[in-house]
Amino acid sequence: MFTGIIECVGIIRNIVQEKNNYHFRIESSISEALKIDQSIAHNGVCLTVTLVDGHQHEVTAIAETMQKTNLGSFKIGDSLNLERCMQMNGRLDGHIVQGHVDQTGQVQTIVTENGSWRYTIAYDASLGNVTVEKGSICVNGISLTVVDSTMNTFSVAIIPYTYEHTTMQHLQIGDTVNLEFDIIGKYVARMLNLPNSRN
Repeated sequence: MFTGIIECVGIIRNIVQEKNNYHFRIESSISEALKIDQSIAHNGVCLTVTLVDGHQHEVTAIAETMQKTNLGSFKIGDSLNLERCMQMNGRLDGHIVQGHVDQTGQVQTIVTENGSWRYTIAYDASLGNVTVEKGSICVNGISLTVVDSTMNTFSVAIIPYTYEHTTMQHLQIGDTVNLEFDIIGKYVARMLNLPNSRN
């Protein structure tokens, strides 16, 4: 379980394909402190550490993960947001994040607003995911608050600290991002769609 509060930005140093699996080697300020079998969110994708080598670590993504996330678009030298799993004796500064990406979205607009940035992101609403104004959304692993919400888009406001310390600063219009919708909202939507749920 994660909180969506990014610890650092890592750099992809190598990508190796083995059958349908992809092995990513990442350099970061937290790699040296990691342990094999530890769960780490990479752009919001929960992956298991398979190797620790100094300031670098490796993780493996299977075919399903590559298909449902934006990991397939990454190249050597690209950066991604990293977060270790939450400690149960710590504060939940963001919101409950599982590291299970629901779908991807596309950046529609980026507007500078006199010291902050507003991003509008579109997604396929036919998959049943929803957002609500002032609700939580996880974008590339970052816990954010929804500003505006429509049936298939939402916007988020980015403060300077988040902009400077995550990969939000590198996003451009048309880029694909990983989306994990709020777990409470997903349960409510599921219950409303169950047979006899309105009786």
